[in-house]
Amino acid sequence: MSPASNNLRTAVVDGLWRNNLTFVQLLGLSPLFAVTTSVVNGFALGLATAAVLLVTNTVISLVRHVVVPAWRVPLFVLVASALVTVIDLVTNALFNDLHEALGLYVALIVANCALVAQADTVASRRPLAEAALSGLATGLGALGALVLLGGVRELLGHGTLFAGLPMLFGNRTDGFALNLPFSGMLIAVLPPGAFFGMAALLALRARLMQPRAAAPR
Repeated sequence: MSPASNNLRTAVVDGLWRNNLTFVQLLGLSPLFAVTTSVVNGFALGLATAAVLLVTNTVISLVRHVVVPAWRVPLFVLVASALVTVIDLVTNALFNDLHEALGLYVALIVANCALVAQADTVASRRPLAEAALSGLATGLGALGALVLLGGVRELLGHGTLFAGLPMLFGNRTDGFALNLPFSGMLIAVLPPGAFFGMAALLALRARLMQPRAAAPR
């Protein structure tokens, strides 16, 4: 495997799993805890975050050779702010119910320190393909965490799954919702439920990362 291919593979594995934005770096936890009361909320915010990370990394990598070092961080914030503003306006125009559900957490994507970390440590120092792939993988890793926690909290808190799909894909997806034969536990959709759910997912990841004991001979 060539060094370039190895770097791309490392970027994907790190972003999705080994150095996951949520489960390893523990960044962006405020929106994670606030909006993950359903799968759809988590998916929508995760998709917006992934898009911002991908485009920001791509733009920063393209201009990294012509940017004065003192202007790097303001440029990172400016690019991310422009993208987040576009996403916020489009969401408000096309998916108004979903925009109301997510509240100000779409706009707060720009305040996520993971954006600056990715731009400063990856996009401003790596080739275009590697920077873009790293941004995409990091965003998809965050999206996975949001969807997982949203699914756990929705199942336990509401007794449903995919209940808000019409907000994102229209009324034709209303029949895809799964309704369980219980009304759920209120604590799961309250702030303590977010902490308990996150703790369970962190424990599961730690268990999966433990080296397996060798089978006895």
